[in-house]
Amino acid sequence: MKRNAWLHPKGRLHDALKRFARSEEGLGTLEIILIIAVVIIIALIFKEWIIDLINNLMGKADDQANKIFE
Repeated sequence: MKRNAWLHPKGRLHDALKRFARSEEGLGTLEIILIIAVVIIIALIFKEWIIDLINNLMGKADDQANKIFE
């Protein structure tokens, strides 16, 4: 066996790296988990602001509904 057989373009290491680069099993799940985690972290950071915004929007919607049905 050659000394550089592992690094040779047709060597085992090269083949293993090519297989690793092509393997995409589980990447979709990981991406979804990371996106959900980021959304949760952002929601926790801006929790009070989000609650105030929703209450403000609901208050405006309630006022507009009352004007329509008066």
